[in-house]
Amino acid sequence: MITLKHLERVYPLAQGKFFYVLRDINLDFAEGEFVSIMGPSGAGKSTLLHILGMHDHAWGGEYFLGEAAVHQLKPKARATLRNEQIGFVFQSYHLLDDLTVYENLDIPLSYRRFSKAERAGMVADTLDRFNIVGKKDLYPRQLSGGQQQLVGVARAIIANPKLLLADEPTGNLHSSQGEEIMALFKKLNDEGMTIIQVTHSEKNAAYGNRVIQLRDGWVV
Repeated sequence: MITLKHLERVYPLAQGKFFYVLRDINLDFAEGEFVSIMGPSGAGKSTLLHILGMHDHAWGGEYFLGEAAVHQLKPKARATLRNEQIGFVFQSYHLLDDLTVYENLDIPLSYRRFSKAERAGMVADTLDRFNIVGKKDLYPRQLSGGQQQLVGVARAIIANPKLLLADEPTGNLHSSQGEEIMALFKKLNDEGMTIIQVTHSEKNAAYGNRVIQLRDGWVV
């Protein structure tokens, strides 16, 4: 599903020097995998995830997502591909504070070619699937951290992306809330969704089927 060849991310420093966040990354991710990326702080884990999610464009090397050569796509085409195929779950939820739960779920659908009726049906189905129908008119500030992350996951998968990326998805949650989110990821993966998560937690990593270790920008 994903192939990375000689991927690098470099930041220029003063006096003509450079800092390598990622160095010569060569990886393959198969469709249906649940992969955890681990390593110490500063290893390049989140940078790699944001490159996979097409939030970061200043990298070198080759990135193939399915049949698409992402490194050859122009920004608009990358954005379209990201919106159609990738969902992203953030540690700090990233819900829009001035929108209700219903409206937060509708946002990613507005970027796709769904009619108003189709969008309403998909939001209703997702609210029901995640048992948050009673929260649909509430704002993020009225929800607990676990509830906000549940909405964040619902928003990420509402349009049935092929790939779900998660950056420390339980980092701001209590242990029981984190277990609920990880059990949800496991269920989504069992249903066929490809998941790549960044985590510091060995326990969370155990939910997946493979661990990739990064250190100082290298795969080790």
